[in-house]
Amino acid sequence: MTVVPGEKVDETVSLTAHDAYDLEQADQDCCERVVINVSGLRFETQLKTLAQFPNTLLGDPRKRMRFFDPLRNEYFFDRNRPCFDAILYYYQSGGRLRRPVNIPVDIFMEEIKFYELGDDVIENFKEDEGFIKEEERPLPDNEYQRQIWLLFEYPDSSGPARGIAIVSVLVILISIVIFCLETLPEFREENRHTESHFATNGTHHIKPNPFTDPFFIVETLCIIWFSFELMPMHDVHNKVCAKKNNSSRRSSSAISKSEYMEIEEDMNNSIDNLRDANLRTGNCTVANQNCVNKNKLLTDV
Repeated sequence: MTVVPGEKVDETVSLTAHDAYDLEQADQDCCERVVINVSGLRFETQLKTLAQFPNTLLGDPRKRMRFFDPLRNEYFFDRNRPCFDAILYYYQSGGRLRRPVNIPVDIFMEEIKFYELGDDVIENFKEDEGFIKEEERPLPDNEYQRQIWLLFEYPDSSGPARGIAIVSVLVILISIVIFCLETLPEFREENRHTESHFATNGTHHIKPNPFTDPFFIVETLCIIWFSFELMPMHDVHNKVCAKKNNSSRRSSSAISKSEYMEIEEDMNNSIDNLRDANLRTGNCTVANQNCVNKNKLLTDV
């Protein structure tokens, strides 16, 4: 295209053919419609609507491509149809999710996880539905103590943690069985360990040694295991209590300082006012009494 010097050139005309093609292609991609078939019910929306949430199943082209049907030129999902109305509205509204009234909570939760809307969406949905949020239990700051705590309190954290959980269950079962067996007459101590010795002057009984009793040994081992399990919990509990006490001390100290400043300011104002009044009346008793009271308050703080 030839441009005459001094002639005004329209900016839209001065665009190259390549730039115009890119703009047209971008506009087509932005407004391109996509068909989503959910168990026979077809939905249509624009790609830019789905692209608002690129980390989700429908928003990521690579994730949703495995559900694409090239023969019908549509995406097919063998999922719950009423739930998809709410899922599609999530994209159209920019992030608002509302469960249909006729859909159970567990089914709708599965659909949210399938379409990969994210953990934040799941947490917000649970909060809207009235689920009680689980409180996060604090972990020790020390790395060694944290690993011990994970081993005994979080069986899903590792393989050794699962093994310790299994051993803990077995120890509990063994302790229950031992407790029940000791109540049976044939397993009682006097019947198992009493030996009769016949002598010329009669029969006498030998007192058994409790440390050689199998039940005593097993019970002792179970108690040792239970005590070992309580040690990490006790340590973390003490640390948490110490942190809470420190924070409460800091807050109470801050309150005391603020009260001190208020009392001191009030005292200065009172002294100034009473000094002026005493100069006029010649009475110093009231001023002295108020000064004593204010000084006592400051001393108590």
